[in-house]
Amino acid sequence: MIKNQDTRLLVIIILVAFALWIGLSETLFISNPINGEPLYERNVKPQLGLDLRGGLQVLLEADLPEDAEISAEQMEVARNVIENRTNALGVSENVVQIAGDRRIVGEFPGLEDTEGVIAVIQQTGLLEFVDMGDVRPPAGTLLQTDYALSAEDANADSASEDAPEIYHTVMTGSALKEVFVNQPQTGQFQIAFELESEGSDIFAEYTKNNIGKVLAIVLDKEVISAPTIQSEISGGSGVITGQFDYDSANALVVQLRYGSLPIPLKIVESRIIGPTLGEDSLQRSLQAGLIGIIIVVLFMALYYRLPGMMADISIIFYAIIAFAFFKWIGVTLTLPGIAGFMLSTGSALDANILVFERLKEELRRGRSLRQAFDMAWSRALPSIRDSNAAVLITSIILYWFGSAFGATIVKGFALTLALGVLISLFSSLYITKTLLAIALDKIKVTNYARWFGI
Repeated sequence: MIKNQDTRLLVIIILVAFALWIGLSETLFISNPINGEPLYERNVKPQLGLDLRGGLQVLLEADLPEDAEISAEQMEVARNVIENRTNALGVSENVVQIAGDRRIVGEFPGLEDTEGVIAVIQQTGLLEFVDMGDVRPPAGTLLQTDYALSAEDANADSASEDAPEIYHTVMTGSALKEVFVNQPQTGQFQIAFELESEGSDIFAEYTKNNIGKVLAIVLDKEVISAPTIQSEISGGSGVITGQFDYDSANALVVQLRYGSLPIPLKIVESRIIGPTLGEDSLQRSLQAGLIGIIIVVLFMALYYRLPGMMADISIIFYAIIAFAFFKWIGVTLTLPGIAGFMLSTGSALDANILVFERLKEELRRGRSLRQAFDMAWSRALPSIRDSNAAVLITSIILYWFGSAFGATIVKGFALTLALGVLISLFSSLYITKTLLAIALDKIKVTNYARWFGI
């Protein structure tokens, strides 16, 4: 049998109790008994994926010629910018990842304002302060600036009679230190900004030398406003005025605060999943899982008798621990993820079945119960180890594939499968073994056919 059964049982009880606490809670909170202040607080609310909760899925692609070279660094910066922008808009639990060399996949569960998010995602967000001289373009005018143009290209464009006039960019949004929405007493929303030290010096010098001239504030080559410089602007702060309401002002602040996209992006495909469809998928998944568990529990109890009943208890503990672990680390549950979890439950049963069949075989050979128990686990262990190692290797390959090609369905399946297999190993090799050893010590088994189904 096994030693330290009481200690092992205590560990199981504590672990299951802690898992139940996590599983039945949305927030873990421990307060100081002296002053009532929180000692520990953690959000463990289940995170449901797009297919279970509804929301938006969008596929973006670099809006550049096929032969244009796009670096992995540019794609990663673009991914970070999109993630930061959507987080700032209040879109939580989003998943933004690179798919291949030119594409980015974004998933936003529970999203309602799809149009606003798409607009913020797609805009490049390049802010320019452009020297207009005496020309005052109306808001909405598209300008051609010399930003990012080489001197040769700028001269070539200027020499062309049909080419639009190129205006000089004094400074870009990269010089911004802080930007936020402001509403003065006039009631019109503005965008207040502060500049870094170098940008502040450039701005002060330019405004000092161009009093009475027009400075256009341009976003993605489109004029937002074109105020006249009244005096030198020192101190590195100012405001952007325009026809803003709060939403449009906040959207612009988000773009400026979290940087501009290093490459332009276009939407290749977008898909909106309604919350009703997601709720229906969740309910059907839970029903299917419950039916499957009931069938498995009945089979194990009827076919393997006492060991089967211990395995059933172990499987229930496994489900409680696995669900709590998923909530603890913040795994986003999707339909494929639930499928991976259910498949890992099969791995736990496979391990138990290998042990129980070996146990029955040893008892048929005339071994004592203690000998059969010890030999069943030791001889079944290599098969259990190899089969689960194969599943883990497959899960790693699938997870890499999902990460490399933006296949979030595959990635979610692989993650829950791998985590479930690891927990199932603990369940079968520690929990089941402990429970069965305690049961055999408490029950004086003499009729092996009755208790083990031989």
